[in-house]
Amino acid sequence: MAKAVPKYTKLLLNNEWVDAKSGKTFEVENPVYETKICDVAYAGQEDVDLAVKYAEAAFEGPWRKMSAYDRGQLMFKLADLIEANADFLADLETQDNGKPLSFSRNVDIMIAIKVYRYYAGWCDKITGSVIPISGDFLCYTKQEPVGIVGQIIPWNFPLLMQSWKWAPALATGCCTILKPAESTPLTALAIG
Repeated sequence: MAKAVPKYTKLLLNNEWVDAKSGKTFEVENPVYETKICDVAYAGQEDVDLAVKYAEAAFEGPWRKMSAYDRGQLMFKLADLIEANADFLADLETQDNGKPLSFSRNVDIMIAIKVYRYYAGWCDKITGSVIPISGDFLCYTKQEPVGIVGQIIPWNFPLLMQSWKWAPALATGCCTILKPAESTPLTALAIG
């Protein structure tokens, strides 16, 4: 099987692939062969500040205002895209992380797809509740998105960790800023 060539090595900010403001990059290495895979943009403070600004705009704009049903449909579409690109993503995950290709393909990818589909199904089922209290009052809770979720994931299960972090936040209407491990950023960038 040919090695997957990383397609995305820049920062994803405001739905655009951009270089780091500083122009800095870092090397991503295959841990098995100790060979360079590629260079990836290195996010500095200025880039993080921009990510927060863009995430706040998305939260106050289209994402938060989108119907729960439509949010779920987009998450189902993401799961479908991961499934359609499973071989490429598994190869990328294996190069980046060093785990066996069969494990990346049959465990990590398959579980990530299931995670996105599971949470996509919850989007339009998250409800508030009526709380019984004394007196002639109506007391209820309304579940609403809380805002921007900052997420940092480790190196050991990068694709799975990303799904475990992104899916619940996105399903509830929050926006995310993800910082993958420097040693394993490639599948996070590809999913972005």
